[in-house]
Amino acid sequence: MRYIGETELRRTTALTSKATAMKVWFNKVHESRRQSIDTEHPEISIGRDRGNVLVLQSPMVSKRQAIVRRDDGQLVLQNIGINSCMVGDTEVMGGDSVQFAAGETVRIGPFTLTFESDEAAPISRAELEAHLRSIMADLELKVHRKLLARFDLYELETNQLGDTNSILLLERHIEDVCRELNLFGPENDALLEEVIGLILRDLMINQLILESDRNQHDSLAKLTYNEYDVPQTLVPERETELQSLVLFVRERIQLDEQPDLSSQIQRVEYKFGDVFPLVRPHLHKELRRYVILRRLKKDLKDTVFGFGPLQDLLRAPTISEIMVVKSDQIYVEREGVLELSGRRFLSDKVTESIIERIVAGVGRRIDKSQPLVDARLPDGSRVNAIIPPLATRGPCLTIRKFPAFRFTMDDLIERRSITSAAAMFLRACVVDKQNILVSGGTGTGKTTMLNVLSSFIPHRERVVTIEDTTELQLHQDHVVTLEAKHRNVEGTGEYTIRDLVKNALRMRPDRIIVGECRGGEALDMLQAMNTGHDGSMTTIHANSTEDVLKRLEVLVLMAVDLPVVSIQRQTASAIDIVVQIERKPGGRRIVTQISEIAGFDQDRNELIVHDIFNERNGSSLQPTGYMPTFVESLMEKGLLKLEFLYGQTERFVPEEEAQQPVRMPARQRT
Repeated sequence: MRYIGETELRRTTALTSKATAMKVWFNKVHESRRQSIDTEHPEISIGRDRGNVLVLQSPMVSKRQAIVRRDDGQLVLQNIGINSCMVGDTEVMGGDSVQFAAGETVRIGPFTLTFESDEAAPISRAELEAHLRSIMADLELKVHRKLLARFDLYELETNQLGDTNSILLLERHIEDVCRELNLFGPENDALLEEVIGLILRDLMINQLILESDRNQHDSLAKLTYNEYDVPQTLVPERETELQSLVLFVRERIQLDEQPDLSSQIQRVEYKFGDVFPLVRPHLHKELRRYVILRRLKKDLKDTVFGFGPLQDLLRAPTISEIMVVKSDQIYVEREGVLELSGRRFLSDKVTESIIERIVAGVGRRIDKSQPLVDARLPDGSRVNAIIPPLATRGPCLTIRKFPAFRFTMDDLIERRSITSAAAMFLRACVVDKQNILVSGGTGTGKTTMLNVLSSFIPHRERVVTIEDTTELQLHQDHVVTLEAKHRNVEGTGEYTIRDLVKNALRMRPDRIIVGECRGGEALDMLQAMNTGHDGSMTTIHANSTEDVLKRLEVLVLMAVDLPVVSIQRQTASAIDIVVQIERKPGGRRIVTQISEIAGFDQDRNELIVHDIFNERNGSSLQPTGYMPTFVESLMEKGLLKLEFLYGQTERFVPEEEAQQPVRMPARQRT
């Protein structure tokens, strides 16, 4: 019996082969495993009808959707269906045609297609990696099922957690199962040579993370580090050979010259493929077998005793968010960009078991009677888990990792998230005790900006922070940190952000910082800003400065029934500065507006808002030329120099243009 079939072998080795006929690779967007067809038809008809050359089963695909034909070395796609197609970034409407090159991505409904020419490689390095991870996951699933036939893994996890003998027993059984599957038979050699490259690269990255964890001793390291990374069935001779190869790669890619852990990981990810051909000849059959078994044992021990495929993702510093959509669909956010991780759970049952393990570790529980949980890991990472019956497609998990690196304003300037002039202005506003509201969409970096701004608060002041889940990292000495508490199983014991804001007013704070206003606490925050707690800050979800003011009205109305005009007057006297942040398509977060709420126009019943900095015509953040009403205070205290803020390098805006305010009309409520 063999596990790996000719189809998988052909897909993988095709990376270096030439095609004699037209080959089409296709897969659903959320599936890492690709399928292919070989055809010599001069025209390839595509659709969900079985009479097509390529059949794509989906209601989003027409019965006859498109025809692809060769034309002078190029390919031409003609859309003959109702729904549109995508060729690269070009949308092709019904009846239209477009010429494209082999290897370019075609999107039809939920399917991604790649057409292979005689010169083109059928699969990219990233796609190959996803495919190899899929192969490894399939292998682990098959081994896992065989192990379940031998003994109860769940009982092993429950009753013998941490027992060395039970770990050794599990590893021995994994070796037996691999022999039964004839995994290391000669027919699988070619594919295993490709898989082992991915395994070695992952091993190097995990070693880097573990080295960093041992140096930092942070709480996340304690949460994710365990003895399962090194096998109990360790063979010293093979381990020495393996570490020698790892050391060779480190030297060849000059890993020790990289300044930090993130740079080292990126170096391994980008350069390992260039060095691997030099390593391949040293991977003799016994060493290859040992390395693959070592990886299988680690992954299965992670599943039985740890966090499964999340184990390594939780430790990776380059990953900021982990999103489990389904058991076989795990996304991560890396440098602001969402990507499919290529990892997956063995089943929904395993997914739910590991979710229970994660929330139980922080004193919470999740089951059918309580299928939704918000929790915080020991390192501060936020966890949201939801399982059936609320999640109809299977258990879902979202982990927003707590950043190990605390950004400073200099870092934001270097990343071009904000200009030096705008940064200097915001620093002056914080020191001068202007009330600041940071706004933006989900994941734009509002909390990061709040953290950066809070670093400018003088150390002699008493600060009270209030959050739903603690994320702020203030370095001042006199800081009181409050966190909301959810109701217990009996439905009692809940303390909301609004309760904490009211309590904070009795704690003699100089400043109050609320992580996010999302309900009636907005009214209490406005009142706090109006009653002597100048210099307070908070965040809010909104897409622009204008939307901020509209959303504030709605949030206040959630707490009390007031005329909109009264809310606007309260807002005008409470909030001084609004900082708007956006996330660009490439994942970069930037400040797009810094505005002053300059007052309330009694004649028109409108809030008056002036942009101090904004983006215009696609340019970077620039001063508008408008002078905020409190600029004299900043200058008198020596907090700001106009030469720096509005120097020769900055573009002036005509005074009449800058003085045009953005007005928010009062709406009549019925």
